[in-house]
Amino acid sequence: MTEFLVQLEEAADRVTVALDALLPRSDGPEAKVLEAMRYAALGPGKRIRPFLAIECGRLVHAEERSLLRCAAALECVHAYSLIHDDLPCMDDDDVRRGRPTVHKEYDEATAVLAGDALLTLAFEILAHPDTHGHSARRCELIARIAAAAGARGMVGGQMIDMAADKSGWDIATITRMQRMKTGALISFAAEVGPILSDCDASVRRSFEGFAHDLGLAFQITDDLLDAEGSSEETGKRTGKDRGQGKATFVGILGVDGAKDQARRLVAQAKDHLDPFGERAETLRQAADYVLTRRA
Repeated sequence: MTEFLVQLEEAADRVTVALDALLPRSDGPEAKVLEAMRYAALGPGKRIRPFLAIECGRLVHAEERSLLRCAAALECVHAYSLIHDDLPCMDDDDVRRGRPTVHKEYDEATAVLAGDALLTLAFEILAHPDTHGHSARRCELIARIAAAAGARGMVGGQMIDMAADKSGWDIATITRMQRMKTGALISFAAEVGPILSDCDASVRRSFEGFAHDLGLAFQITDDLLDAEGSSEETGKRTGKDRGQGKATFVGILGVDGAKDQARRLVAQAKDHLDPFGERAETLRQAADYVLTRRA
């Protein structure tokens, strides 16, 4: 696991450098929103989604430059989602990754604009010829990340999560919500390589199965961290799910049941990697990491 953590950190550093170049500073009147974008996108974080995009892409021999740009675009969308998630009208959080959230560091209007700008920057990055020489590949990337981020993906999942009455929710409803809210971007991360390399359907199915199971395991771990973790460990407020009456895997399954389910999902995720043999060992370690992460 130590070697994996080094690889994860190295990938995060490379994505941060790429984002730094894609988010130049400005001294014009719009400087404040660019500063807030940089604050959100360049801040501390494991960057597990970009890591998955890079590693899945390497398995199918996608070009490194293309993968890095896609990983940067993916992190822009993730950063935008966190900014908006933390707003007073959503989860109303003051701390993210161990420091003030964007609306606390700046103001609420700037936070909304910074999130909007990061989302649109992702499309700009993917549309650029440097991402891929063939326009059809770039269009497919844009279409897929738009679907993952939109009303049938992350935004739709957030809408479900904000439902006032969750009393009748069962595990199927929670699974659907989390597959949209958390799993959609993880699924896009696994799609990047096959899109760039024009892989056959069987390869895509393997990655889709891996991402589906890993995304649910990732969310269950999030639920467990909220229930059992500390703010010092996670870098954000914990215990808020129960306080806000949120429906979670832990709430339905209990702590032990949720841990068992997460372990089953990680095992299934790794099974989907069997066609790649030993070459997928880093992705298997990433799946194991999801179970042990503390932030």
